[in-house]
Amino acid sequence: MFADRLSAAQTAIQAHFDQTLAALPDLPVTHGMGYATQGGKRLRGFLTLEGAHLHDVDPARAIWPATAIEAVHAYSLVHDDLPCMDDDDLRRGQPTVHRKWDEATAVLVGDALLTFGFELVSHPEVHDDAAVRADLALSLARASGAQGMVLGQALDMAAEVADAPLTLDQITELQAGKTGALIVWAAQAGARLAQADLGPLTTYAERLGLAFQIADDILDVEGDAAAMGKAVGKDADRGKATFVSLLGLEGAKRRAQTLVTEACDALSVYAHKADSLREAAEFVISRRN
Repeated sequence: MFADRLSAAQTAIQAHFDQTLAALPDLPVTHGMGYATQGGKRLRGFLTLEGAHLHDVDPARAIWPATAIEAVHAYSLVHDDLPCMDDDDLRRGQPTVHRKWDEATAVLVGDALLTFGFELVSHPEVHDDAAVRADLALSLARASGAQGMVLGQALDMAAEVADAPLTLDQITELQAGKTGALIVWAAQAGARLAQADLGPLTTYAERLGLAFQIADDILDVEGDAAAMGKAVGKDADRGKATFVSLLGLEGAKRRAQTLVTEACDALSVYAHKADSLREAAEFVISRRN
């Protein structure tokens, strides 16, 4: 079920990107936007569409926030890859945006994707009630900005020059922003569209986001660069504290599995309707890229 629904979500989101980006001017920056939004797992968009499905929200409405969260995620990757940040040459097995074009274009591509995400989530077709669209936009701003993803990235940068490695509590807080905040928003979006209780999906996504990051730390140790489509072993090379360095490889795997169990338990209110989300949680810690 999960594989089929994830594939359908990937196809729908790409089609929506193709449609909405086609309306933009024919410039290098818009070409870069299209390039940066190709491929990837689309896990965040999938979570948005599945959360909408749980609340019987029309997929024609849910596709807008699903594409929006993928645009914001793509922006974060473009900027993370820049020489002033992680200085990466590859993303999803392809040259990063600043390598394919140049740094200035990459900065503009990231800026444009971020604002494009807010344009998408605020579109009239998202919901007839402007208050619902405003709630989605406000919560996305908090999740992506200085209370969420950007905060996590700032804490990560500070950790690289700190005198002492981060503690487990500190790295958990960091990743709750850097990785977790957008995952939580994605899972909540369907419930926000339906004006329903956010609690179960919030608990699910908080556990899922942390498990996702632990899995990333494990892949940085065990992963294959060709399968990952990017360099591995960079955290160890930089002497960064990670869940693996703090818990050990086996301890990190056990912690990730516990988080997945807790995530799945939070979905009991939805019964079998949430089975694809349960499978998604298991996928997060078994993936190879």
